[in-house]
Amino acid sequence: MKPIAKIAFWAAILGPIQSVLGWVICGALTPGYNPVMQTISELASPEAPTHLLQSGFFLLGGTLTIIGGVWARTLAMPGRISLLLSGLCTYGLTFFPTPIIGYSTMHRVFAISSFVLSAGWVLGAMRSRKDAPAIIRPVAAIAQTVFQTVIAVIFLQVWADQNATDVGAWERVVATAQSLQAAVVIAVIYLGQRNESSR
Repeated sequence: MKPIAKIAFWAAILGPIQSVLGWVICGALTPGYNPVMQTISELASPEAPTHLLQSGFFLLGGTLTIIGGVWARTLAMPGRISLLLSGLCTYGLTFFPTPIIGYSTMHRVFAISSFVLSAGWVLGAMRSRKDAPAIIRPVAAIAQTVFQTVIAVIFLQVWADQNATDVGAWERVVATAQSLQAAVVIAVIYLGQRNESSR
């Protein structure tokens, strides 16, 4: 197995940090914005005062995910491709922003695709060989995927409910859990490999 490259490690670490910073900063700069009721995408709406700033955070997050897909070389190829596609979907949802009133079909397609890929990438990254890192071996990979799938499905059900008042909160739970998962998996493998090579 090829090792995780340092650039993938740093991209994974920065991913959840920039994600949270993005919606916290943009939410604070948007008068009347309610992070419990409103989605992160509304901060990148063309009508929002933070349109360019939140769009920039989205593009940065997509780029970091793509870097992880390309350079996290210990992961099995289907998982790396899933990360790459998830990053590209983040570009897509940025280029097709949702309006504050109404919705963008293309934005929803890219957003749902990104959530699905981010929920299941580690299953594609799974390796069953005995020298594979424990965090991507079958039991751990399946457990992670079940957890991510459950919270993603809950969020998508809430998002589809016109009367839901907590869609923003659920979106943040899922977005943070997905970015943290990538950070933890890649960091654990990278640091383990570095310790092995220093012996």
